[in-house]
Amino acid sequence: MKLLAIGLNHKTAPIEVRERLTFGPDIIAGALRDLKSRAGVLEAVVLSTCNRTELYCAVADGGEETVRGWLGSFHGIEAERLNPYLYAYAERDAIAHLLRVASGLDSMVLGEPQILGQVKSAFQTASDCTATGKLLCRLFQHAFSVAKTVRTDTAIGSSPVSVAFAAVSLARQIFSDLARRTALLIGAGETIELAARHLHQNGIGRIVVANRTVERAHELAAQFDGFAIALTEITNHLAEADIVISSTASPLPVLGKGAVERALKARRHRPMFMVDIAVPRDIEPEVASLSDVYLYTVDDLQGVVDEGLRSRQEAAVQAEEIIGFHAEEFMAWVRSLDAAGLIQDYRQRAEQLRDEVLERAQRQLESGKSPAEVLNFLAHTLTNKLLHAPSTRLRQAARDGDAEILEAANELFQLDHGPVVVPSESTR
Repeated sequence: MKLLAIGLNHKTAPIEVRERLTFGPDIIAGALRDLKSRAGVLEAVVLSTCNRTELYCAVADGGEETVRGWLGSFHGIEAERLNPYLYAYAERDAIAHLLRVASGLDSMVLGEPQILGQVKSAFQTASDCTATGKLLCRLFQHAFSVAKTVRTDTAIGSSPVSVAFAAVSLARQIFSDLARRTALLIGAGETIELAARHLHQNGIGRIVVANRTVERAHELAAQFDGFAIALTEITNHLAEADIVISSTASPLPVLGKGAVERALKARRHRPMFMVDIAVPRDIEPEVASLSDVYLYTVDDLQGVVDEGLRSRQEAAVQAEEIIGFHAEEFMAWVRSLDAAGLIQDYRQRAEQLRDEVLERAQRQLESGKSPAEVLNFLAHTLTNKLLHAPSTRLRQAARDGDAEILEAANELFQLDHGPVVVPSESTR
């Protein structure tokens, strides 16, 4: 049995190719059953996200070409068109790749945590479809454990590497307890959605989303138990906001100095943290001159992002060392499986010989022979039978000049015989 990982990601394939190879929740169960039914495919997990599609399989000989061909044929793409975008890893490389993916080292945003949940979901789906077995079950549980170790023992996920993440990180520094705070998010684009997600994950007390299109504001607010308002209603709610993050496409500021002054007065000058991510700016620059306001622009945050990226890259070096160790550890377990079958067969043969000799000994007891005589027969006969095949093979190895087998036997049986000397052809 061989471990295999085949797929493509944001680094090897453009989005138009990745889109054609996704496995939606409505088809993935059928796809897993179809893949596992193919000759040589013993176990399978399909990981499909917006940035990657990967197949993790345990296969017999020849299984790699089967899996590679299946991926294209399932989606109706010719192999010659698909192959330039694919990567394939086997054995230790496949193990290390999964550990890197689960730990966020292979993500578009280095160290992002969402991928681990997606890997867990992919494994659970495959498990529910009975597409996994001993090898992949052990591998994925190992990956989850290593990903946790990487998160715990390195700073791979602690530093902000997006403007939205940086904004929320600063908010946490200013307001240590976000659970008692209200955030006003102005706009409803990707950056604001990401900021809302980070705030929600950090336990923000309340989220208000303001947008020109109120319907879109409602859609976003509903994801995070917030509520929506129109842009024209901002001044009515500004005094409630401890945190304001704005990112619209407006050509003119949506928040002026006067509106913020009135809000501060209503708040009795409790501090406000404001982040203007928009270009051109959404918040008048003069707001920065007001007491009790912490105003940051996208340029201010870029330094935080750059420093965070450097920190994550340094942490990634540590993470790679952890992954290298654990990949080799798992590969050692995989190699031990090869010996397990051999050991089991040898034990079965020994037990069969034992049973045969024991049966003969019992018959001798029943016929009236003395216990001492029967015990002597049992020990002598069992020893001869167990040693017959190895002894015959060792004598043949000596005649053939096969020093490798003789040395292996010396080590295997722990005989401490010293170096094995095999006569040369000229002295035989």
